[in-house]
Amino acid sequence: LLVDRPVRSGQSIVFEDGDIIVVGPVSSGAEVIAGGSVHIYGSLRGRAIAGLKTTGSRIFCRRLGAEMVGVDALYRTAENWGPDLHGHAVQVRCDRGALRLSALD
Repeated sequence: LLVDRPVRSGQSIVFEDGDIIVVGPVSSGAEVIAGGSVHIYGSLRGRAIAGLKTTGSRIFCRRLGAEMVGVDALYRTAENWGPDLHGHAVQVRCDRGALRLSALD
């Protein structure tokens, strides 16, 4: 599913059958939920959840400022990933039963 507009506060984009690509920002209070991976070509300030139906899914964003991220039923809030990743391009994945966040730049 390609979303070529910003996802505003209060909006929820759900696509259980595959990946979601957002060309623009995801605002605080908004959420993007995918059966596959989530790709955000903008700032992620809201919530992103990937892997509802597919294992090995990931979340990619150009600028991390999220409230919460989740992959394969594992979730983490902003207080639990530290300031080093805030504002950077990040990938989120599940690795051996743990949620891993890593900078892309």
